[in-house]
Amino acid sequence: MTDDTNNDLGPQPIAAIMVELGLKPNDLVSNSTEQLTHKMISRAAKGRRLTPNIKNKILRALNKATGTEYTLKDIFNY
Repeated sequence: MTDDTNNDLGPQPIAAIMVELGLKPNDLVSNSTEQLTHKMISRAAKGRRLTPNIKNKILRALNKATGTEYTLKDIFNY
């Protein structure tokens, strides 16, 4: 059994943004032109530690889906 406490960082701002805008994970997946999965978005919202590459993919998909220019600091607090 592995110790995941260092990788669980609590709910992230992206989760609140998605709820506020009525976005579902599928909205980000369908707006992404990159390899982005529902699981990646779920992990991001729950606060699981992601690689910088995945964080940037999610950021680009969110910006495309909303037409807004969010930054990584807007959607992740780590």
